Amino acid sequence: MHRRAQRQLRPATSPRWPAGQRGMTTLGFIILAVFVGLFAFAAIRLTPVYLNYLKVAGVVSGVKQEFDGQNPSLVAIRRSIERRFDIESVSEISARDIKVTAQSAGYEIDATYDHTAPFIANVSFTVHFSKKELVRR
Repeated sequence: MHRRAQRQLRPATSPRWPAGQRGMTTLGFIILAVFVGLFAFAAIRLTPVYLNYLKVAGVVSGVKQEFDGQNPSLVAIRRSIERRFDIESVSEISARDIKVTAQSAGYEIDATYDHTAPFIANVSFTVHFSKKELVRR
């Protein structure tokens, strides 16, 4: 009975398990690996989507740099967008999907689109992108 009383009087900070039994269990490791793996797979699936957006944003910014303050025509802007889309090999959106509208200060170039990337089974990611620039006359 005296030994039982000693066990109960141990301080709360002492380890309950011997030093060799501490750490992560196999089940805990598998759950963590699946969780990290899902995030890594999502990153792999979304990387091409964002790289394509960077191409589109580069085209829109390039057209602005080319024509800003030079009194461009709508046809010249459209041709430049089409040429840049061909050079950059932009996918998911075509040059015709880019809206170019006349404003009082110039032309507004608007590249707004949604890109859906499949993930697992019937789960997909839909990402909304919008890039607008004003080309001044």
